[in-house]
Amino acid sequence: MITHQLKTIVDLIRYGASRFNAAGLTFGHSYDNAIDEATQLTLHALHLPHDLSPVYAQSRLTEFEKEEVLTLFIRRIEERVPAAYLTGEAWFAGLSFKSDARALVPRSPIAELIETGFQPWLGDRDVRRALDLCTGSGCIAIAMAHYNPDWHVDGADLSEEALTLARENEERLHVDNVRFVRSDLFSGLRGEHYDLIVTNPPYVTDDETDALPREYSYEPELGLRAGGDGLDLALRILRDAPLHLTDDGLLVCEVGEAERALVELLPELPLAWVEFKVGQMGVFVAERHDLAKHHARIRELADARDVADLPEREASAGPDTLF
Repeated sequence: MITHQLKTIVDLIRYGASRFNAAGLTFGHSYDNAIDEATQLTLHALHLPHDLSPVYAQSRLTEFEKEEVLTLFIRRIEERVPAAYLTGEAWFAGLSFKSDARALVPRSPIAELIETGFQPWLGDRDVRRALDLCTGSGCIAIAMAHYNPDWHVDGADLSEEALTLARENEERLHVDNVRFVRSDLFSGLRGEHYDLIVTNPPYVTDDETDALPREYSYEPELGLRAGGDGLDLALRILRDAPLHLTDDGLLVCEVGEAERALVELLPELPLAWVEFKVGQMGVFVAERHDLAKHHARIRELADARDVADLPEREASAGPDTLF
């Protein structure tokens, strides 16, 4: 590899981006383009802050520093490891999270909602307790706790490995108003009620999961695969959320590309689809009273997903009636 002409930080970033594009890498784990990923890897290798001023772009590198950067570039190309796993860090809602293969790389558009206080959806509601269901690395729960120190936030996940990572991030970011709980969706949260439930559950269809680029193979499949239409978990959440929401409670849920399938299944359910700075991204907001009103149909659809598990799931969901 002829790299002797690469002298500066910007030279390395430009070179990395060119090589990444030529190699046909897939982006989408925190960054969606080659230049941003090359920048992330370069600054990490040089032990420089991610928001380094552009005035340093022409800084010259030593041969050792150049080798450190190029080693990361080679791994990214040859192994197809997501950049966040190579650096061990991902940024979410303006916060730095530890990131590794125990949980998905933080990348949900819900970060924008957290930073804007979930407005206008929350309005003037008084939030005292919030839940991040399927918390993974803990990024949503911790970010909510960070920006809302008067909230008590729970983060729940089935994976003990993910919860271990979440607790490491809790310590990393010094939040003291968050609690992490092991729970298969709501099964471990019996009797708990929240003013706000936020969730980014698995929503990738079986066919899409099987066809994902190699980068995604490093992430736990448990956080991706969600059945034939991507709604296996989302329907269970819609079914059981009213039992854990306060009367004026709100559910915020990301379903990504499964949005169309959800609308087709439940056209009568009023869902407000959030418009982000970059457009609509498969995140809806639902009122507790609307979920309760349409509970019978939602339950029918959710229970039909796995009849064999119905008795156990009925026990965890509570009685047939919500009232």
